[in-house]
Amino acid sequence: MIVLAGEDAHDCAILAPIIRAHHPGLGDTKLVRINDPVRLKKKSGTDLTNGVRTLVGKAKGKALQQKAQLVGIAVHEDLDGYTNERYEAVRKTVAGELSRESPCDSAFALAAWESEAWLLLFPAAFSQVRPKWKVPAQLRGRDTGLIEKPKDKLKHALGSPAFRESDGPLLAEEAYRHGLLMTPMGTNRSYTDFLCELSHWGPAPRPR
Repeated sequence: MIVLAGEDAHDCAILAPIIRAHHPGLGDTKLVRINDPVRLKKKSGTDLTNGVRTLVGKAKGKALQQKAQLVGIAVHEDLDGYTNERYEAVRKTVAGELSRESPCDSAFALAAWESEAWLLLFPAAFSQVRPKWKVPAQLRGRDTGLIEKPKDKLKHALGSPAFRESDGPLLAEEAYRHGLLMTPMGTNRSYTDFLCELSHWGPAPRPR
């Protein structure tokens, strides 16, 4: 079982197809979300260690509840900022602590600015969710980690029906279903860093 944790259910649901796309050997491995929201990016020192240990404890508990073997933990948070020095510091600190405390493979998805910036890497998925949606040229093929508040930009750019956070998981699923997750249009270092951690999991994650 792989445990997903994050700020809300929508963000975790976006992670799930990304993980499956880059680990096709998962088969029927369950991806299960911890319901409690995660807030690690502003923590440091003992507070961060305690926060990660609490998260790992909940992951172990979820595996025990499901009578499954815990093989991976993926944690999501929106950075609400660019992929700059602050991003580098936060990612290094939290990912390092998660790796040290986790009993299995782990990965930290620190999305810059936010999950919607990752979704912009797959513009073809938008028309699959809503036929009238078309990502404008100024948001395509860019470094989406440098787009400020992409969620707000999508709400204004896509027209009716207006984009909602709940559309994020649908977009990720369509991108997965149509094979788009393997060929992003544009770049985003935070997305690449997450994939890099996933690549260290091997073909099929397993406990340490």
